[in-house]
Amino acid sequence: MKIYRYPAKETWSELLRRPTLDVEALRGTVNEVLQRVRTEGDRAVLEYEEKFDKVQLASLTVTQEEMEEGARLVTPELKAAIELAHANIEKFHTAQRFEGKRVETHPGVTCWQRAVAIEKVGLYIPGGTAPLFSTVLMLATPARIAGCGEIVLCTPPARDGSIHPAILYAARVAGVSRIYKIGGVQAIGAMAYGTESVPKVYKIFGPGNQYVTAAKQQVSLRDVAIDMPAGPSEVEVLADSSANPAFVAADLLSQAEHGVDSQAILVTDDEQLIARVGEEVERQLAALPRKEIAARSLEHSKLILVKDMDEAMEMTNSYAPEHLIIETRDYMALAARVVNAGSVFLGSLSPESAGDYASGTNHTLPTNGYAKAYSGVSLDSFIRKITFQEITPEGIAAIGPAIEVMAASEQLDAHKNAVTVRLESLL
Repeated sequence: MKIYRYPAKETWSELLRRPTLDVEALRGTVNEVLQRVRTEGDRAVLEYEEKFDKVQLASLTVTQEEMEEGARLVTPELKAAIELAHANIEKFHTAQRFEGKRVETHPGVTCWQRAVAIEKVGLYIPGGTAPLFSTVLMLATPARIAGCGEIVLCTPPARDGSIHPAILYAARVAGVSRIYKIGGVQAIGAMAYGTESVPKVYKIFGPGNQYVTAAKQQVSLRDVAIDMPAGPSEVEVLADSSANPAFVAADLLSQAEHGVDSQAILVTDDEQLIARVGEEVERQLAALPRKEIAARSLEHSKLILVKDMDEAMEMTNSYAPEHLIIETRDYMALAARVVNAGSVFLGSLSPESAGDYASGTNHTLPTNGYAKAYSGVSLDSFIRKITFQEITPEGIAAIGPAIEVMAASEQLDAHKNAVTVRLESLL
C-alpha cells in the first residue's frame, strides 16, 4: 500500500481516484448479447450459458426439488447464521415503512401520498469466486416487506448445472418467487425484456462484474429501472492514535479480498499508526486464502496521513466512500459531520463485515463517489409513492383563480379552461 503524507488539497482529486471501469469498451459485446436475448429469448440465453458459463442446460428454471436439495446441503450452522441475518435485516427494513399523512394545503384542498410496491423486481446474484448468498437476503427481504408481487432471481450455475445451496436457502428464507440459472449479460437481458421462461421485470437490482454493470446501464436507458450506478467496492477507514492497528488492517483486507479492482484507504492523523497498520496488513495478508486477489487490490489502495481530523473529514466527504469506518476516540462527533457516505461503521467493534452480513443495514451501496447523490438500497428502493389530491367546491373556488392566472401566463389556455368550466359550474 502506498503512503501519502500531508497531500495538498489540489492533489486530492487525483489521489482519491478509483480504479477505472471502462464500460464503453464492452458496449459492442454487451449490446450484441442483449439484442439476441431480446429477439430470441430462451434459445439465446441457453446458448450464452453454454458459451460463457460452460454449462448445457435443459431448463433455465430452478425446480422445487432443487430448492429442497439445496436446503439439505446447507449446514445447520450456516442455516442459523442466515436466519439470524435475515431476522435483523427484516427488522431494520420493516422500520422503514412509509406512513403518508393527509395534508390540507388550503381549506377544501387535501393532498396525500401512498406507498405502492413495484410489482415485479429482478435480482442479480453473482456466482463465480464468491457466491453472494448474503446479497439475496439484502435484496429479497426488503422486496418482500415492500409487497413486491413477483421477486425474480437470476444467478449463474456451476458447470454441473447446480446453484450454490446457500443461495437457494437464502432465497427460500427471504421469499424469492422464482429462480433461474442465468448469469452475466444474458441474465440482465432476460429480466429486462422477458423470455419464454423469465418474466419481464420493472426494476433490476444487484452487483456484478463489468459486463453486468454495462448491461444494467444499457437496459436502464429505455427498458427497465436499475438500483443505482455501480463500480468496484471500496472502504475508507478513518482512524486516530486510539485505533487498534490489527482491526484497521483486518478492515482494509476484508475490502481488498472482494476483487482486484476494490479499493481500501486509511486516512489518519497519526504517523505511527500508518507504520503499524502496514506491518499488520503484511502479517494478515499472508494467512488469507484469497491473498493473491487482496494483494492485487492493495496495489491501488492507500495510507494517507493528514494534519488533523478537520482535514480528515473534509477529505472523507470529498471521497464519498461506499463504506466508512470511523475508529477514533470521538467517533460519534465525527459521525455527525459525515455528509457523503454509503454506510458508516462506528467505533472499534463495528467492522464493515457486520453491515455486509448481519447487523441489519443493507450492503447494496453507492460506489465510485455516487454516495454524494445516491442512497443505498432500502425499503424505498422497492416502492413508488403515488400522490393524491381531493378538492371540494370550497377548495376549487379558493385556488381556482390562481390556477387560471398561472396557466394563462404560461399560455396554456386548455389548462386554464379545465378550471374555468368548474368554477362556472359552481355559480
